[in-house]
Amino acid sequence: MATHDTPPQPALFVEDQPTRRDVLLIGAAGFAAVGAAAVLWPLLDQMNPDASTLSMATTEVDLAPVEKGQALTVMWRGKPVFIRYRTDKEITEAKDVPVEELIDPLARNANLPDNAEATDANRAAREPWLVMIGICTHLGCIPKGQAVGDYRGEFGGWFCPCHGSQYDTAGRVRIGPAPQNLAIPPYAFESDTKIKIG
Repeated sequence: MATHDTPPQPALFVEDQPTRRDVLLIGAAGFAAVGAAAVLWPLLDQMNPDASTLSMATTEVDLAPVEKGQALTVMWRGKPVFIRYRTDKEITEAKDVPVEELIDPLARNANLPDNAEATDANRAAREPWLVMIGICTHLGCIPKGQAVGDYRGEFGGWFCPCHGSQYDTAGRVRIGPAPQNLAIPPYAFESDTKIKIG
């Protein structure tokens, strides 16, 4: 019996060297990627906050010049922040108010849980200082009570002349129509006489 030997098939070898077309495609893809990045970068970068916003994200306040009984107003994120160096009398008056008598029983303190009670201790983190956002919770007016000689209402705190809301010496609403206490911003003492808001 005759066997047929099949001749070995030649191995198929493909040249892996790039052609001119490959070089052009790689160059065009790289150029397109750089062009896309150049177009997208300004669009993505404009979503970042500008320098003025970043500078207002936190505000440092030196409390050393403030004397007992005085108050100062600083701006934080475009909002007035009231800082008062309360007298012993103001602190005692604030502590003597039962939470059950308050219109708003919540502290509204960004440094505490949402359900914290509106005690004086929960409103003023470090006696005798009280730090709060000076915007009436009714219609966004600025209450009076920061300047010497301002009428501070029946409770010695702040008075909103627009609709008659009154706040006590812990910034808690005592006479409406304001529905909530003045908000306490996030802040921390960096030293005995310096705070950082935000």
